[in-house]
Amino acid sequence: MTREYRLEPHTGSHSEDSLSRFALFKAVLGPVLRLWFRPRLEGMENIPGTGPVLLAGNHLTFIDSMVLSVVCERQVSFIGKDEYVTGTGLKGRLMAWFFTGSGMVPVDRDGANGGVAALMTGRRILEEGRMFAIYPEGTRSPDGRLYRGRTGVARLTLMTGAPVVPFAVIGTDKLQPGGAGLPRPGRVTVRFGEPLEFSRYEGMDRDRYVLRAVTDSVMTEVLRLSGQEYVDMYATKAKAA
Repeated sequence: MTREYRLEPHTGSHSEDSLSRFALFKAVLGPVLRLWFRPRLEGMENIPGTGPVLLAGNHLTFIDSMVLSVVCERQVSFIGKDEYVTGTGLKGRLMAWFFTGSGMVPVDRDGANGGVAALMTGRRILEEGRMFAIYPEGTRSPDGRLYRGRTGVARLTLMTGAPVVPFAVIGTDKLQPGGAGLPRPGRVTVRFGEPLEFSRYEGMDRDRYVLRAVTDSVMTEVLRLSGQEYVDMYATKAKAA
């Protein structure tokens, strides 16, 4: 049975509000976070200045998305747990401002349709001509190695035509071991590879062989940029084991 993917009607006001929050986040916290992480950047010229861009990279620890938001001039949107923005009181409001300002889009990923909701959110953002970041491994690496990519990245690029810019974040796991607690100050490196486009597979976003081939092509570039050891297994299975 063929599943039809549908987008909800969406106005430009949300995008404008998101950009305003991002600009405020960069102005208020950007300088502080740059001093904290002291990012070393490579390949920034590979990020297109306009149009939809799908960033795809490795995922070492919780602060990876924060680092991306700080170093990219354009707003980067990424999926996060809705629990980060549903807190109450002053602390809850501050957390909600921090996460949404950094570019996080809250989605209930634990629900039955969490994966589809995340995919459709990414599709909407890309079709608005914006940047969306995805971690094809699907979860943080349990041991610093690079694990097999899931095919959501392939679905998004084939559904929207957005180029994929592979990236690698290096050193964040040293600043925040285990992915919890306040990260200590230090230096991280962010490398961006040349854009990858897969227009030759247009209309084939339901072909599982094509999805796997596109995903593996992206992960090969992420591996080259990160220098990690590769494990041909899903990270979720490695964590379960």
